[in-house]
Amino acid sequence: MPPAVPLATYRLQLTKDFGFDQAAALAPYLKQLGISHLYASPFLKARPGSSHGYDIVDHDRLNPELGGEEAFARLHAALKENDLGLILDFVPNHMGVGHADNAWWLDVLEWGQRSPYAASFDIDWDALPHRRHPGVLLPILGRPYGDALQAGEIALKYDADTGSFAAWYFDHKLPINPQRYGEMLRTIVAAADAAQEPAGRALLALAGDYHTQGEPSYREAPTLKQRLHDIDGGAAVIERGLSAYSSDNEAGAAARHRLLERQHYRLAYWRVAFSAINYRRFFDINDLAGLRVENPATFRAIHTLVARLIGGNELQGLRLDHIDGLRDPVQYTRRLRRLIQKERRQAKLRGPFYVVVEKILEDGELPPHFPGGAGTTGYEWLNVISRVLVDGKGLDPLERTWRDFTGERATFESMVAAAKRTVIDTMLASEFTVLCQQLARIAAGHFSTRDFTIDRLRAALEAYVLAFPVYRTYVTAAGTSAEDRKLIEDAVQRARERWEGPDPDIFDFLRDVITLDLAHNPSYSAPRVRNFALKLQQFTGPITAKALEDTAFYRYHRLIALNEVGGDPALPALSPDHFHRRQQVHVETEPNGLTATATHDTKRGEDARARILALSELSGEWDDAVHEWRNQNAPLVRHGDGERRPSLSHEYMLYQALIGAWPDRRDQTFTERMVAYAIKAAREGKQETSWTNNNQPYEAGLEQFVRTLLDEKISAPFLEAFAQFAERTALLGALNGLSQLTLKALLPGVPDFYQGTEFWDLSLVDPDNRRPVDFTARADELAKAPEDWQTLAANWRDGRIKIALTSRLLRLRRDYAELFRRGSYEPLTVSGPQADHVIAFARTWKRQQLVVAVARHFAPLTDGGRRWPAGPNTVVEPTTPANFVDVIGTCRKRRTDVLNLVHLLSEMPVCVLRRV
Repeated sequence: MPPAVPLATYRLQLTKDFGFDQAAALAPYLKQLGISHLYASPFLKARPGSSHGYDIVDHDRLNPELGGEEAFARLHAALKENDLGLILDFVPNHMGVGHADNAWWLDVLEWGQRSPYAASFDIDWDALPHRRHPGVLLPILGRPYGDALQAGEIALKYDADTGSFAAWYFDHKLPINPQRYGEMLRTIVAAADAAQEPAGRALLALAGDYHTQGEPSYREAPTLKQRLHDIDGGAAVIERGLSAYSSDNEAGAAARHRLLERQHYRLAYWRVAFSAINYRRFFDINDLAGLRVENPATFRAIHTLVARLIGGNELQGLRLDHIDGLRDPVQYTRRLRRLIQKERRQAKLRGPFYVVVEKILEDGELPPHFPGGAGTTGYEWLNVISRVLVDGKGLDPLERTWRDFTGERATFESMVAAAKRTVIDTMLASEFTVLCQQLARIAAGHFSTRDFTIDRLRAALEAYVLAFPVYRTYVTAAGTSAEDRKLIEDAVQRARERWEGPDPDIFDFLRDVITLDLAHNPSYSAPRVRNFALKLQQFTGPITAKALEDTAFYRYHRLIALNEVGGDPALPALSPDHFHRRQQVHVETEPNGLTATATHDTKRGEDARARILALSELSGEWDDAVHEWRNQNAPLVRHGDGERRPSLSHEYMLYQALIGAWPDRRDQTFTERMVAYAIKAAREGKQETSWTNNNQPYEAGLEQFVRTLLDEKISAPFLEAFAQFAERTALLGALNGLSQLTLKALLPGVPDFYQGTEFWDLSLVDPDNRRPVDFTARADELAKAPEDWQTLAANWRDGRIKIALTSRLLRLRRDYAELFRRGSYEPLTVSGPQADHVIAFARTWKRQQLVVAVARHFAPLTDGGRRWPAGPNTVVEPTTPANFVDVIGTCRKRRTDVLNLVHLLSEMPVCVLRRV
């Protein structure tokens, strides 16, 4: 049986090429590695061909592309045989929509608000302008609606098997409401000249029933479709008569337009989504529609299969994706906890069920309490580990180098504010407009605030959003916590201080709405106030994520290793003392949450990041090198229309990215990966080009620069010089990587391993980090007899040293499971001339104690990255005098009573000792 709280988790990205059976085959390897729980990407039914599984179209089915029910049963058996648990990455916030595969969404398009599934989607039905009937905007067209209509790209079709009509835009199905069938059938029979044919008469008779019996209801529609299906020869007549809606003539296009305008949707050019979309999305992705999981029926419906898997003990944990997208995450997790308890009680299963939430915390932000949750997915600890490994003395010089190289003068704070404005004005403009309209309706409810115009309210709300420092608050319909109230009031005050308008009192009104204080004033509509406050919380998260992670991180290039999800790249390094204090808080707040160093969402692989961190130790040499490379590569730069291609900012970013990803042997695949990364990074930065407005000449120039930069025939002198520098950062990065691995494995929390990272992980941002993994090579290496650390260190480039350390650290977690799950964390004093190069701590539970020492800042210990390090001249002072024995075999001196790291860290940069 796997433990209720994992010892270690292993994240697998399941795809149609790597499904349940392939995952099952890995079970013995994962057990031998020391993993206790397989942590799988979403495996409910997703859009065909999905590479990630987050575009779920049916929460009640396993994904057939992964093998379906039978293959899942084989996976369950393999995991059970190897005492491994299963954690599912569950998606409660959104579903994949559009196309023709989501039955709920198709039903909503067909019936609008009459559909029983309409309440499941977060749609503002009355938001479409110039329209008599409510509807949902569908921004799916590749060009303006009129052009697509006249070109015949929106075709009307009849499905004889189901007796139903739909318009089709390529692979997008747009059902026609059955209440329009009567008029359609009369038009079709006339166009087919089939009034005297038996099938034509039957079709007209069916259409006549509409006139006498009224339009069919939702319940009656299936009978209507069956009658239509049963008409002998009806399909042939319909196919002829659909010419009435053809684009071959103006009348046909006009008829099709009139029919489409009478549906519960409105087709639009995809760019219209920026200003007019009226359903909540996952960020700005049009084909991921937000779910109203707060609706009880929706909650029950999307958890039916998951509840069965929990009750059948086929699931031992859940990872809750994008918790901040929900209207009320606390309510959701409370309901989920009740459901889990009910299913496990009925199945007579004992012990806790493991749940973690994907929650991005800003620096120093404490995690909110989610009922039943063990903690977060661990992005915050990724950043804490990076900031204690980075050399703080090198950050200011690196800042000067970046600014001198690029001419950039903006602060990171101003970059984020500018990025937020861009996101508000473009990709999330429609969501922001809806919020402003709701706020204006509230203001109009009382004479004291009716003079706050929508323009002024919009400006004030924007000022608040710009000043808001975290992803979201957790105000509920019941009220506002003291912590959230302070966050809101501080943000309002900062916005007020920057306000240049004549009406600063508008911020008192805004504060009272956001805190729900105004809901207690009978002069205002309490439901409107609550709705606005809760929807605003669903907006600040996407704004922050798109502005920070997907924009500012691609503009601020002081040291891109620190540009990670949940991080702030402008912050200083963490001292060991600050690091220790955070770990002690970690033990007290959520000791069973995940600790991650790589995920499917990180901006670069964990060892690529570790290499780039090493630049902080070589800042002077880096400054000389990048300026030399800029001069050397000037002939590769293109110019046109007043712009440099690439920009200096992108060139500087590329040199850092190359440091992180530089392989032992370069090939065409590496060039293609770097080209894809460069284009994506440029689009995310939204300056010279973007996803929505591709600057093709700029992107062509950027691509050409990367290709020629990596071409031996063109750039041999640069490549030789770069390779020499990269060789040194590769060694420093490997040492950083081993320290990073040890910290992740032995700090408070559950270490999470992303697929393939047992060897060096030099991947770039997705989709690069989702490439297939050679598990055979990893399993073969793990099955070999262990080698001594000296041999592994001499061959560190091949990655065997990392998988060897991983397996030994995880074996240690297994052998001391209670110590790591329940033990204390105690900082240890380090003294000596090189004390700053070591982080040391003890994990203690009852009579058991492990002492951990991890080295950092390796450049002075390695002659600037030119040789394997000697042990730093330091001594660790244990909490009490004792004898210690090496428990992972990395120390030259296996047994000692003096923790002198000159000897203990002479073979490896880490050691773990047990007090005896």
